Amino acid sequence: MAKQTILLPALAALCLAGNAAAQGFGKAGEPVIRSEYRPKGDMYRDGWIDFNKNGKKDIFEDPAQPVDKRVEDLLSQMNLDEKTAQMATLYGYGRVLTDRLPTPEWKTDRIWKDGIGAIDEHLNGYPRGGRNSPDKNPWVWPASNHAWALNEVQRFFVENTRLGIPVDFTNEGLRGVESYRATNFPTQLGVGHTWNRDLVYKMGEIEGREAKALGYTNIYAPILDVGRDQRWGRYEEVYGESPYLVAELGIQMVRGIQDQGVAATSKHFVGYSNGKGAREGMARNNPQMSLREMEQIHVYPFGRVIREAGLLGIMSSYNDFDGEPIQGSRHWLTEVLRGRYGFRGYVVSDSDAVEYLYSKHFTAADMKEAVRQAVEAGLNVRCTFRSPDSFIVPLRELVKEGALSEEVIDDRVRDILRVKFLCGLFDNPYKNDLKATDAEVCSEANEAVAKQISLESIVLLKNESHTLPLNRDSVRRIAVIGPNAAATDFVTARYGPNAVEPVSVLDGIRAAAGDAEVVYAKGCELVDDNWPDSELMDYPLTQQEKDSIARAYEAAAGADAVVLVLGGGTRTCGENKSRSSLDLPGRQQQLLEAITPLKEQGKKVILVLINGRPLSINWADKYVPAIVEAWYPGRHGGTAVAEVLFGDYNPGGKLTVTFPRSVGQIPFNFPTLPSAQSDSWGANGPRSHRARVNGALYPFGFGLSYTTFAYSDLQLSDTVITPHQGLTVSCTVTNTGTRAGDEVVQLYLHDRIASVMAYEKVLRGFERVHLAPGESKRVEFRLLPRDLEILDLNYKWTVEPGDFTVMVGASSEDMKLKRDFTVVEAGRLLEMRASERKGSLAAKVSASIADDKAANTVDGNLNTVWEGTKNQYITYELRSGAKPTSIGIAWDEGAPVEFEIQLSSGGGLFIPVWKGKSRLNNGSMETYSFDGATSSDLRIVILSDKGRIKEVKLDEL
Repeated sequence: MAKQTILLPALAALCLAGNAAAQGFGKAGEPVIRSEYRPKGDMYRDGWIDFNKNGKKDIFEDPAQPVDKRVEDLLSQMNLDEKTAQMATLYGYGRVLTDRLPTPEWKTDRIWKDGIGAIDEHLNGYPRGGRNSPDKNPWVWPASNHAWALNEVQRFFVENTRLGIPVDFTNEGLRGVESYRATNFPTQLGVGHTWNRDLVYKMGEIEGREAKALGYTNIYAPILDVGRDQRWGRYEEVYGESPYLVAELGIQMVRGIQDQGVAATSKHFVGYSNGKGAREGMARNNPQMSLREMEQIHVYPFGRVIREAGLLGIMSSYNDFDGEPIQGSRHWLTEVLRGRYGFRGYVVSDSDAVEYLYSKHFTAADMKEAVRQAVEAGLNVRCTFRSPDSFIVPLRELVKEGALSEEVIDDRVRDILRVKFLCGLFDNPYKNDLKATDAEVCSEANEAVAKQISLESIVLLKNESHTLPLNRDSVRRIAVIGPNAAATDFVTARYGPNAVEPVSVLDGIRAAAGDAEVVYAKGCELVDDNWPDSELMDYPLTQQEKDSIARAYEAAAGADAVVLVLGGGTRTCGENKSRSSLDLPGRQQQLLEAITPLKEQGKKVILVLINGRPLSINWADKYVPAIVEAWYPGRHGGTAVAEVLFGDYNPGGKLTVTFPRSVGQIPFNFPTLPSAQSDSWGANGPRSHRARVNGALYPFGFGLSYTTFAYSDLQLSDTVITPHQGLTVSCTVTNTGTRAGDEVVQLYLHDRIASVMAYEKVLRGFERVHLAPGESKRVEFRLLPRDLEILDLNYKWTVEPGDFTVMVGASSEDMKLKRDFTVVEAGRLLEMRASERKGSLAAKVSASIADDKAANTVDGNLNTVWEGTKNQYITYELRSGAKPTSIGIAWDEGAPVEFEIQLSSGGGLFIPVWKGKSRLNNGSMETYSFDGATSSDLRIVILSDKGRIKEVKLDEL
C-alpha cells in the first residue's frame, strides 16, 4: 500500500502531461523506464520546437539564428510575470518543493505557472536516506529513472507555460555531481594537490557528462575562493593559496564542464574566504585585507576564468568588503564582473545573501528594499532555501510601484536567457537517450580517472631513513590505528554524490597487504566529549579513553609496521566548521605519543593524515619517521593510500597550502609581501630575544618522493623584453633515483623593484612531469605579459619596466635555478639588447692569462684586444646542446700566429679539433672550420710566443 501512495504524484503528473512520454509501471508498482525519451505533439517539429505554440518558427525558436537575436526576440515576447519568474530558483524535492513530479496545481496555484529560472538539487537524493532512498523514491536512482523524472518536470515548463521557457536544472558538484550516485572525487583541496591541469579537465568532463546524463544543466563548481586562513571550515573546498594556481585549475574545470554543454557556476564572488578570524555562520563578514590584496588574491582567479574559459555562472557571496555587502554592490557585480571582465552569464545569490542585506548587514530596511538593492547591483537569480514567492512578489511590486525600472529587469533576464540558449536548452531541453545515462554515470572509465586523482593528490611530507614504502616480504603484521582508519564519512559529505561505496584506509591496506596480517584498533574517537573546549584547556582522560589507547598500543606492539590514521572529519571541517586550533583534535595527540615510541623497537611507524585543512603537527614532524598527507581522498582514497604505502604508486603531490607551526602565526600563507612572515631570530631559552616561532612547518609547493630529481640548464628565450612581450623559460629535469616518479616543476617570479610593494615571489608556472629512472625531460613555460603585471599605485594592472628574477624549483622555498631578465619601454629595446648581449657574452669568456681582458674579444670593438703568450688560452662557454663547426677570429696586425682550437663536452677534458697558423693578420675576421661535436666549451690555445685577438665570431655563444 505504501508504494501505491508514493507513486500517486507520479501518476497525477502523467495524467497532467499526457501520454507522450509515459513510461508505465510494473506489477509491483515500480517504474518501467524505456531506453529513450521522445515527447510527441504538434509543438515538436523537425529541427525546432514551437515553444510559444503559435504555429510558426519565431527567431528565438530557430537554432540557426545567433544567440543574441534569439534572446532579444524571446525577451520582447515576455510579460513582467514571466520575466520575474526567471529571476528565482525553486529548491527541489524535500527542500522547498513538495512534489517529485508536476501536479495539476502547478498550472494554477504555484508561482512557477509563469515559468521559473532554475530548479536546484531536484531529486538528487540529498540528504541521504528516508524519503530520498531509491526504495521509497524511484526517481532518485537508477540514473535513467532520475533523468526521466527531470525530463517530465522540464516537459511541464515547455508544454504548459505560455512561452515554454525551459528551466535550468542546477546542482552542486564540488566532489562529483551531487546526485544519489555519481563518480566521486577527492575534495577540491585534494584535487589542487595534483597540480595536474589535464586531470582537472578530465574531472570537469566527467562531471559535465554525468550531470547532463542525469538531466542537470548547470553545476555549481568550481570553487574559486583562495585559501588564506587555515582555520576556515571550508578550506577543504579550495584548490590552494595561490591565485595563479586557483585560476589555472579553475579554467580547466570550467572548460571540462562547459565543453559538455553544461554551465559551470563558480563561487563565491568575492572575498568570501578571508573573513575576520575565519569565523562562519552569521559572522561571515569584515574580511581582513586591503583593496590591493582583494584584487590581487581574490578577484584574480575569477577574472581569468571568465576571460579564458567563458564562465557562464557566478555565485555572489554574502560577505561585505570595506563595509559594502557584495550582494548589494554595483561595483563588484556589474562594474568589475561585467564591465572589466566581460562576464556574460548570470549571477546567482548564495543562500540568504539577499535577505542578509536587511537581517545582517542592515543596509536595507526590509526584504523589498533588499531585493531592489541586489537586483540593481547586478543579481540575476535569487537562490535560497525559501519559496521563490518571497523574492518574485516583492520584485513585481517594486516594478509596478516605479521603484525599480523594467529595463533593469530586462538586463537581468537577458543574461539568464543567454545562458539557457548557450547550453542548448532551446534546441533540445530533454535527455533523450536514457540507456546511455545508466552507462555513463559511475562508468569504469570515469572511476579510473577519480582513482588517479586520488593517487596524485597524496603528498609525502616526511620519510626518514626510507621508512616508506613498506616491503611486503618483510612486513608480516600491520597494525592500522586511529579514528580515521575505518572512517569514510568525509567521502559522502555535502556537495557531492552521497550513496557511493567508499574504501577506507583500513580496507585499502587489507586488500593490498598480500599475505600480511592486518589488525585494527580505533585508539580514540575523532574528538573527545569536551571538544572544542578541550582545545583551550586539558581535560583528564577518562578511563574509557585510557583503555582505548591501551588496546591500540597492544595491537601496535605486536606488529612490524604501524599505520596511524589521524586528522579530521565532518565533525571538525566543512561549512560552519571553522576551528580555534590547528592541532590534532580530541585525544589523537595522546594516541600518537603513546604509539610512536615503538619505533625504538624497530617497528615502522607511519602517520597518515585524512583531513580538510593543514594541521600544526610539530610533534609528529619531529618524532614520527614517515608522514603522508591524503586530504579527503574520495571514494578510492583507501586504495590510493595503500598503493602509496606499499610503493605501488610513488607519491608526487605537492602542497598548495602552507602548514603553519602554530595557529598563533596566522595569517601565514603564500604569497606574502617582503618580510611580512619573518620575525625576530635567535635561540630558545631565557637569554635569547626571540619571542615566537618562525617559518612554516611545510611551505607552499613542498612534497617528497621515493625518488630524487635534479634541475639543470635554465634558459630564457630573451633577457630584454617590452611590457607587451612574453618570454619562454625552459629547464631540464632528471630523475636521479631508482624509481619512476612525478615531479611538479614550479616557476616563480620576483619583481625586484616596483612602484608598490610586490610579493616576495608569485607562482607563474607549473608542470607535473613523469620520469623513469635516469630519464630527463625538457620542461618549458611561457610567461605572458599578464604574468608580469602588478596593481600599481593607481590600481591599474600594468607591466612596469624593471628587473625580474625567474626561479624554478621544487617548492616555494627550494629554488634550484635562477635567471634575471629586464622589461624596458619599446623605444629602448634595441639599445638594451645590445648592452645586455655584450654583458652576457662577457660572462661566458675566461682566460688563463689577462682574464680581465678576455671580454674584449666579444665586445664588438676592434680597438680592444686580448693577448696571450705561449701555451696560454682563452675559453668560451657555449650554449646548451651547441655543436660548433667553425669560428671566426680577427687577429691583430703582426706575424702569423700558430694556435690550436679545442672542444670540451665537460669534465675539464679538451680535445684538439684544429691546428695551424693564422693567415690574415690585419684585423679582418678569418674563419676556421673543423669537425664539430656537441660541446660545452671551446678553447683557443696560443702556440706561438705571442698572439693578440681583437674579436671572435662564435654563433654558439
